Amino acid sequence: QLQLVTSGGGLVQPGGSLRLSCAASGFSLDYYAIGWFRQAPGKEREGVSCISVNGGYTSYADSVKGRFTISRDNAKNTVYLQMNSLKPEDTAVYYCAADPAVACALRLYEYDYWGQGTQVTVSS
Repeated sequence: QLQLVTSGGGLVQPGGSLRLSCAASGFSLDYYAIGWFRQAPGKEREGVSCISVNGGYTSYADSVKGRFTISRDNAKNTVYLQMNSLKPEDTAVYYCAADPAVACALRLYEYDYWGQGTQVTVSS
C-alpha cells in the first residue's frame, strides 16, 4: 500500500519554527518530485514548496520565500519542510504529495499521491 505520512505540525507562537516531515511507505521517493501544499479554513489548497527528484531544483511560493526550506533525504525516504519565522497567516493544514516526475511544480493536479495532512497553528 502506497502511503505518505505527514508529521511535525503543532501550535507555535509567531516567529517560531516547525519542521514538517513527509515519509513514504510502500514505495521509494527516489523517483518522485515532492510538493508541500497547505489549506487554510475557507480557502483553496495552495502550493507552498516543491523539490525535484535529485533535490537539485526547488520552488517556493512568494509568501514563504526566505522563511521555508524544503529538503529531502532519499536514504530515509523522507522529505522535510523547515518553517522559520512563522506568521499567523501560515496557519493551515499542510499536505505533502508525490509526483512521478523528475522536475517539480506547484500545481496540485500533477501530484498522484497525497499524505493525510498535519495541522500547523501559529498563534500567541
